Amino acid sequence: MAAVSLRQGDLVWGKLGRYPPWPGKIVNPPKDLKKPRGKKCFFVKFFGTEDHAWIKVEQLKPYHAHKEEMIKINKGKRFQQAVDAVEEFLKKSKGKDQGSSHNSTEEKNRRNSSEERGKQGSAAEKRKSEGKAKKYIGDGKKRTISTKADRGSKSLLKGVNNQSPRKRGRPPKDDKPVKDDPHFHHFLLNQTEKPLVTYQAISKRLKISEEENRSTSIQAADSTAANGSITPTDKKIGFLGLGLMGSGIVSNLLKMGHTVTVWNRTAEKCDLFIQEGARLGRTPAEVVSTCDITFACVSDPKASKDLVLGPSGVLQGIRPGKCYVDMSTVDPDTVAEIAQVIVSRGGRFLEAPVSGNQQLSNEGMLVILAAGDRGVYEDCSSCFQAMGKASFFLGDVGNAAKMMLILNMVQGSFMATIAEGLTLAQVTGQSQQSFLDILNQGQLASIFLDQKCQNILQGNFKPDFYLKYIQKDLRLAIALGDSVNHPTPMAAAANEVYKRAKALDQSDNDMSAVYRAYIH
Repeated sequence: MAAVSLRQGDLVWGKLGRYPPWPGKIVNPPKDLKKPRGKKCFFVKFFGTEDHAWIKVEQLKPYHAHKEEMIKINKGKRFQQAVDAVEEFLKKSKGKDQGSSHNSTEEKNRRNSSEERGKQGSAAEKRKSEGKAKKYIGDGKKRTISTKADRGSKSLLKGVNNQSPRKRGRPPKDDKPVKDDPHFHHFLLNQTEKPLVTYQAISKRLKISEEENRSTSIQAADSTAANGSITPTDKKIGFLGLGLMGSGIVSNLLKMGHTVTVWNRTAEKCDLFIQEGARLGRTPAEVVSTCDITFACVSDPKASKDLVLGPSGVLQGIRPGKCYVDMSTVDPDTVAEIAQVIVSRGGRFLEAPVSGNQQLSNEGMLVILAAGDRGVYEDCSSCFQAMGKASFFLGDVGNAAKMMLILNMVQGSFMATIAEGLTLAQVTGQSQQSFLDILNQGQLASIFLDQKCQNILQGNFKPDFYLKYIQKDLRLAIALGDSVNHPTPMAAAANEVYKRAKALDQSDNDMSAVYRAYIH
């Protein structure tokens, strides 16, 4: 999309990642929401969804000028509902404008005559101001004094297009909170710029590359059709488990046009997805029996086995040809046991744990690690593209579980080391913010590092990845090492710190709350 001249309050079509252009409105961001550094973008709230995000200027188009074009190339119930919401918003705004137009006419005339009388004085003042535009003030930092004429045209873009780089974690002083709008729901989609991926096609073709270790990666390829969405599989999809990860996955499956039936142990969590077009399954067995491919994403090995083997469980709904995909992070033995019972009933099995967190799940930027039935893996391609940025096929059942545990072992150990470094900096009289700033200029710089350190510095431990689950993964990774007589002393040490944090009632906080194990 070409760059356009926009300002706060404008209605626009915004393109976010892989999704088709969607109607939205430019608004002020909340105070605590950082603008992506080095990017010219606006904060847009989207109609008909709970999403809003920073969108780059080149990914925006004016609403009215491109309305007919967008309606032609985008179809679907949710898209039409979004357009209807825009029209309703415009209708109400027009009613308010008509009610106030009569009262404002006289005031407008008076203002125009005053402006005419003041033109000569304004021109002189402008010349004076321009002469002052580049001065050294106070501490010697170079500042620009806007002329009065400039100020009027630039103020609406203040904090977006003209914002200077600033220290991490410090919101600008003039940021204003988002005002409630009856046509929007407030849901934080992303706080950082996600990797740039362009999808401009009805269908996303697959690039499949096999490496020497027989690992296969499926990623979306750019293509050339018009509406920016993927072609969803015509298979009926089931999904069991709507926790932090499962909720984002299901949301993206629905956005991309998949037919999804959902079930959750706490049934109320299904309500939002039913409103978005999902169907409700009364039991896991019912979901599996009515769907072609059923995904599951639950908390631990016990939950995975109970879901399959328990009353009205998955196994009771398995018939020849039914596909079951377990996305939970569990140990290889649990995966092998589940695979065996599914296949014994004529079903097809794939393990597909995901690497990421709640934010990446919401954004559809997970990494999927799969193993088992290669045919099921290929049948899931449109689903994996909807929920992730890449997927890897790792061969036989159990390989994905092993790889996932190793990845989370590294991540959990790293998180504990970060917390240890922050506390050591504090007790030795060093600035924790300076510690983070220095790390972010070095080889360890990453979104993960910055976000988790900011959590600690701000005392915000709202879960993005539960502490109790990273401790579970460390425990399982240590057991994996024991099974092949391989030492894991770093993971074992980190595990003890997380156990200490759990004893301090941090289980349901984010993994970054491991910091509290060092300060109590």
